[in-house]
Amino acid sequence: MRSVRQCSRTACQRAAVATLTYVYADSTAVLGPLAQLAEPHSYDLCAEHAERLTAPRGWEVVRLTPQFIPTGPSPDDLSALAEAVREAGRVRPSVQPEQGSVETSRRGHLRVLRAED
Repeated sequence: MRSVRQCSRTACQRAAVATLTYVYADSTAVLGPLAQLAEPHSYDLCAEHAERLTAPRGWEVVRLTPQFIPTGPSPDDLSALAEAVREAGRVRPSVQPEQGSVETSRRGHLRVLRAED
């Protein structure tokens, strides 16, 4: 499911719709659709900042799509979320410790077992 990422520009709270990366060897800024995952050396931009983007003198801006339209969750995303919630709410049968061991504590889905003497 897509997460809502914010624009990387300082003090901008709008949702990101595009990803900016730099190719330093070619003096090129590449502006494309929002990447699936946030990368450490890329910048997510909202529609306004993506449209107003300019590059330094001598650099070229390559726009992979002419317009960046904000998108919300798709029906597939909502279905996946609903299925995840249903799965989390299902009652799971309790698993008994192995013969010769005793459960001493539990944290979430992890158990600590101690061998019986």
